[in-house]
Amino acid sequence: MGKTTEMKDHHEPTDQAADSRPADSSRRAFMGVAAGVTAAVVAPGVVLHSVTAAPRSEAVAGDVRWGLLIDTAKCADGCSACVDACGRENGLDLQSKPEGAAQAHWDDQKAVWIRKVKLRDNQTGRVTNLPMMCQHCEHPPCVDVCPTGASFKRADGIVMVDRHTCIGCRYCMMACPYKARSFIHEVMEDQLTRVPRGKGCVESCNLCVHRRDFGEASTACVDACREAGHEAIVFGDLKDPESTIRLRLAEMASRQIREDLSLNTGVRYSGI
Repeated sequence: MGKTTEMKDHHEPTDQAADSRPADSSRRAFMGVAAGVTAAVVAPGVVLHSVTAAPRSEAVAGDVRWGLLIDTAKCADGCSACVDACGRENGLDLQSKPEGAAQAHWDDQKAVWIRKVKLRDNQTGRVTNLPMMCQHCEHPPCVDVCPTGASFKRADGIVMVDRHTCIGCRYCMMACPYKARSFIHEVMEDQLTRVPRGKGCVESCNLCVHRRDFGEASTACVDACREAGHEAIVFGDLKDPESTIRLRLAEMASRQIREDLSLNTGVRYSGI
């Protein structure tokens, strides 16, 4: 004969609920004693205090789009205030030339997030100065070609690189029509904790994202340009009709660099 197995009804009342309270009380008492023993083991006279974790950051809002307006008529020839401030803010000034490397080669190789560009009118010979950085495109080519998803665009329009997933393939550098990205060729011993970087990663301007996430209202380049007396760069929310940048855009004609690519950049220029 086959073996018969007795099956209990799942709805059958048991004494488990009645017994749970003493067990829980005993468990709590045991944990309390264990905690006391652990505290005693740490070190005599040392008191352990509970620490409350920092609140989780709020999600990035999609009803904001950060951008820049650059008035090239105010951008001074020979001024590098924005470039220098960006370097200090993001630790780029901590790079050091490898021993034996030619200065010209190092100047081409070292990472920069902003570079000053001169545009010359072939008809009139007029020269226009403008700072060139990541244009924070609505449709960024760098994001499209990245095989790991390291290049990405936040909901607030900031285009960034996740250094943890960047494999250094440099496809994004080739895809960027603005040549706005840099590759870290050397190990950097001195770094800023807010902007860690490693050899073999690509990076570019992120509109001082650490300031954005702490609610600050400006960028390093904007502050430096204002302190230099030029006020050529305006930062703000392109979606807010009352923001300074939107009001300025309504007052003056502006253009995107390479409008023909239909990338809808977050950086606009007047006077070009």
